Amino acid sequence: MKIGFIGLGIMGKPMSKNLVKANYELVVMDKDLDVTRELGALGAKIVSSPKKVAAEVDVIITMLPNSPHVKEVVLGKNGIIEGGKAGLTVIDMSSIAPIVSREISIELEKMGIEMLDAPVSGGEPKAINGTLSVMVGGKLEIFEKYYDLMKSMAASVVRVGEIGSGNIAKLCNQIIVAINISAMAEALTLAQKAGVSPELVYNAIRGGLAGSTVLDAKAPLVMDRKFAPGFRIDLHIKDMSNVLETSHSLGVPLPLSAAVMQMMQALKADGLGNEDHSSLIKYYEKMANVIVGH
Repeated sequence: MKIGFIGLGIMGKPMSKNLVKANYELVVMDKDLDVTRELGALGAKIVSSPKKVAAEVDVIITMLPNSPHVKEVVLGKNGIIEGGKAGLTVIDMSSIAPIVSREISIELEKMGIEMLDAPVSGGEPKAINGTLSVMVGGKLEIFEKYYDLMKSMAASVVRVGEIGSGNIAKLCNQIIVAINISAMAEALTLAQKAGVSPELVYNAIRGGLAGSTVLDAKAPLVMDRKFAPGFRIDLHIKDMSNVLETSHSLGVPLPLSAAVMQMMQALKADGLGNEDHSSLIKYYEKMANVIVGH
């Protein structure tokens, strides 16, 4: 099976490297020529457009920033749709608006091209070690055909339903992650201001009902003041924009999501958009005039 991979950023590069390790033959494309050369050194073939990728492969994985980028790569000039033929499958692993996944799928279906929307969770660390969680929407038979391919990059691959449902699941995931981080930040700021060690509070509560994967991943980084991006504030803002747009279209009030979105926007205004989303702690620290640490 020959695999195309378009989008070799923070997530796409390690994901594509895991495909190479799994002995898949890769054809890659990205605007960053340095990173494509890095994949080329591992044996991947480098081409210059999505159209050229589509002409050479059986299935294409896209890992791109947002809805407009996916639409351009798939449906735009020199896009996948221009080079693809009936029987090709596009697996979009980007996190985009569910309605856009459905729109793209409709256009591809006219050409006999299948599509799965398969956004991931886990950030750069899990992309590197191949333990991502993948939430998939699309036809059952297409999901089953490419399950092993997706599993080579992930610890969990779950089909949620028809096309678009993968991105609905990802939006739900991003709501829970954002609110978890903000709750952690609120709690640790309270502990620090009260003169109680945030580290000891964390160790005291992590084994109880308040414990979570988010708490274990982010609390130590906050206390070590490590805010290098595993998942940038700017990207979480993008996801929360999709959350709120989708919720508005469905008439679903999401007051906590809206509140965290405003916190993230404040951090972006402070120039912290490229920091990890654990930088939500800095929103609380600024208000409380305290720094959380060991």
